[in-house]
Amino acid sequence: MRKLLLAAAIAAAGLSATMSWADTAPATSAPLIERAKLFGNPSRVAGKLSPDGKWLAWIAPRDGVLNVWVAPAGAPDQAKPLTAEKQRPIRQYFWAPDSSSVLYVNDHGGDENFLLYKVGVQGGEPQSLTPFQKTRVRVVGTSVHIKDRILIGVNNRDPRWHDIYSLDLKSGKLTEVFENKGDYAGFVADDQLVLRVAEKSRPDGGTDYYRVEDGKVDAKPFGSVGLDDSLTTQPAGFTADGKTLYWLDSRGRDTAALFAQDVASGKTTVLAQNAKADIDDTLIDPATGKVQAYSSQYLKPEWTALDPAVKGDLEFLKQQLKGTFDITSRTDADDFWTVVVDPVVKPGTTYLYDRKAKKLTALFVSRPELADATLAPMYPQEIRTRDGLTAVSYLTLPAGSDQAHPGRPDKPLPMVLFVHGGPWARDTYGYSSYHQWLANRGYAVLSVNYRGSTGFGKKYISAGDLQWGRKMHDDLIDAVQWAVKNRITEADKVAIMGGSYGGYATLAGLAFTPDTFACGVDIVGPSNLATLLKTIPPYWEAGKAQFYKRMGDPTTEAGRQLLQERSPLFKADAIKRPLLIGQGANDPRVNQAESDQIVKAMDAKNIPVTYVLFPDEGHGFARPENSIAFNAVAEQFLGKCLSGRVEPIGGAVKASSAKVPHGKEFVPGLPQALGASD
Repeated sequence: MRKLLLAAAIAAAGLSATMSWADTAPATSAPLIERAKLFGNPSRVAGKLSPDGKWLAWIAPRDGVLNVWVAPAGAPDQAKPLTAEKQRPIRQYFWAPDSSSVLYVNDHGGDENFLLYKVGVQGGEPQSLTPFQKTRVRVVGTSVHIKDRILIGVNNRDPRWHDIYSLDLKSGKLTEVFENKGDYAGFVADDQLVLRVAEKSRPDGGTDYYRVEDGKVDAKPFGSVGLDDSLTTQPAGFTADGKTLYWLDSRGRDTAALFAQDVASGKTTVLAQNAKADIDDTLIDPATGKVQAYSSQYLKPEWTALDPAVKGDLEFLKQQLKGTFDITSRTDADDFWTVVVDPVVKPGTTYLYDRKAKKLTALFVSRPELADATLAPMYPQEIRTRDGLTAVSYLTLPAGSDQAHPGRPDKPLPMVLFVHGGPWARDTYGYSSYHQWLANRGYAVLSVNYRGSTGFGKKYISAGDLQWGRKMHDDLIDAVQWAVKNRITEADKVAIMGGSYGGYATLAGLAFTPDTFACGVDIVGPSNLATLLKTIPPYWEAGKAQFYKRMGDPTTEAGRQLLQERSPLFKADAIKRPLLIGQGANDPRVNQAESDQIVKAMDAKNIPVTYVLFPDEGHGFARPENSIAFNAVAEQFLGKCLSGRVEPIGGAVKASSAKVPHGKEFVPGLPQALGASD
């Protein structure tokens, strides 16, 4: 419902050659996959049918930039572009309820001030529906039965809070529905686009839920959750008749179950549960709004039917499709679906599913250039931590390196520990461009759902409270030791890499455990937790209490001391292994200063560090030119550190906006790739 080799002289010369760790035969004989095929624009993604079933839209490149395209549902070959973005790729869109237009959001240079736009299905100039400055739009409510308007939230009056407006999709007129002067973090609307629930953060990091009647919020909440349940409990929408409110709810239990609450009586009924994993998604009847199926993921995602009407469809899709699948759109008549399958070892394919005929028609492959590439399988792992928790993890090995026992290499390999961001997120089973890239270069790749990761119940999340750089980091070290014990790698051949919290984990790994990792790659990672909390975007105001409870409270002396102890910046002088940093200059979450300050601290101690800065990016790299460029640098960096295979930088850096304000001399081939003027 609701829902990141050769010696320097040879690399610099641009010669295509490889050397594996310890000068032995390469871990994989698979052909080198070009970075551009992994990190360049996909051919087509995000296929969605219009509600009336007449049109099919998707995202695809136009003049090298991702834009929205549309075609008659029965003639995808007659596609035409609807948008003409020249710089910033469009990554999110949805159909207007009346099928006459496509709505999409975009920001400027990664500032995350997402505004809403509309473009008619017949084409023409896009219309800005939220023509404001420094504003971030939220879609609050859409309806199957009300076709001409939606509800949105905009924070142009007060950047901390979103006021709710009814948006007329034909005229673009905004009519205020609710002025949010009560500091409400979010709202739930029903199918009639009437606000029914308001959410408000509590001082303890939890949330209170209030009924909204006739546009007024009740004085007392009808439901509350504390900090422990705050990331595993939320309202999940109303049925079309407004009589049932669904919840994903962990109150009185560990994992989030799916509940149905009778609005009149308040009685709740458990519809689905999984003792090992949270219920994380649902399949909704377009006409009634009733939940028909749910998914949960412990090791792998799995859909389970609740309604006999879709049980046969899900069984048919599971039987016919090789891999995990998702249903990405359904027509109002519910006669056609779009379905995406992820085989992991092949690029994803989008299908049109005719429910009546039980027929699947392939529409497109996301990355056809990878269709013949040798991709590697992903192996789920359960790794025990030193204090007895189970960290669900995912291991990818170079193709052909595990011929004797699948999932275990024939001999130890250099390894990259690839750490997810969040930290309140999770690694999942499926195709990963980073796993495939690194495995193709000869590395074992391990991603770990350390404590604090979501999807495994509230106890696992809460086990990470106040444990940044401590027990959360211990879990990563335990995973490395597991990999060494199981001869996946050797203790001195492990790199750490990640983005956001994964970038923080990289800095923490090099600063707090300086002998564990051979090198590190930090992408938009915070170095000082106090300045991170001080500079979070204003629209995260509602989450401050939770940040303070889970990270450390900067308003108290004990909290300030904890945040300083856990900040790699203040242990920068302990770093002794090579470090590469990538940063977006416009990052609203992890400001550029987070990278600037640790580079400055390391430079003051003459500790080598390479810093790559992108002036047109934010929290991560959205433009493929920039992603390819940074990974080209990272590939040479890792090749020097772990002796994996490399593709020369070539013109990748010059084709991007990359600036290297510090340390270009530490990466083989980078000075030459930048040219004399840089």
